[in-house]
Amino acid sequence: MNDSDIDLEYLEQWTRHEPVTRIEILDLRPAQTLSAMLNQPSAPQMGDVLPPLWQWAYFTPAPLASEIGSDGHPARGGFLPPVPLSRRMWAASKIRIMIPLRLGQTVQKQSRIDSVKFKQGASGPLVFVTVDYLYSVENEPRIAEQQTLVYVGENRGASPETKAGEPIESGGWSRRITPDPVMLFRYSALTGNTHRVHYDRDYATREEGYPGLLVHAPWTVTLLAELLHEHCPDATMTEFRFRALRPLPDTAAFTLHGQRKGDEVILKAVDADGQLAVDATALLG
Repeated sequence: MNDSDIDLEYLEQWTRHEPVTRIEILDLRPAQTLSAMLNQPSAPQMGDVLPPLWQWAYFTPAPLASEIGSDGHPARGGFLPPVPLSRRMWAASKIRIMIPLRLGQTVQKQSRIDSVKFKQGASGPLVFVTVDYLYSVENEPRIAEQQTLVYVGENRGASPETKAGEPIESGGWSRRITPDPVMLFRYSALTGNTHRVHYDRDYATREEGYPGLLVHAPWTVTLLAELLHEHCPDATMTEFRFRALRPLPDTAAFTLHGQRKGDEVILKAVDADGQLAVDATALLG
């Protein structure tokens, strides 16, 4: 496929669609399930602050069975533009937390397509779709997120958006994570993520060419945020940014790293070969 096969003007029509709004009560089940996955001894209760990034366990998709594509994702052309490239990756997010959410609150989530951009990469076309999300309580903005999705047309071992980041500095905190199919299944079930690379090993290896099942980027990022919380339990996160640089398969352990520098925390996930897989930065208030 080349750039002439992608009708960017048509895809950009999705930026002019009306925002999609959903309303949901932040009940206990998703938060308590995520807490259990993180092996926390005390389960969250109604009225507790929802930890940063845990909003991803809510507003989960529930498409009709007839609307699921062969890769497990919802078929394209609904909320997301129908990009004619075979693979989609969550490449990055920028999150600003104005006021934390609390369990039991009624939250409104507004979603809109911000931009659709084309780039001709070294090995084929790329399409970047940015999506804006705004979480509000009683019309008061609480969390704003801009998410970047990248569509590619062939197997890739790393994100085409960026190269590996700077070397990991010595010192700081670290934790080794050994992923397994049960872990990945639980996170897929919690977040309604039906992409087959996370639970269908034959599909992940034979169809998409990965060495095994893939760890979800938001799960890796949630683990990084938990590492921060363990070492800075009284700090309040106000901003969080991450880039997913390369996939993390379940065939090997990976390592989380963190280091605080004043009000900034540098966080990284490094694969078994020492390559940077996720690069993140958090700001503390």
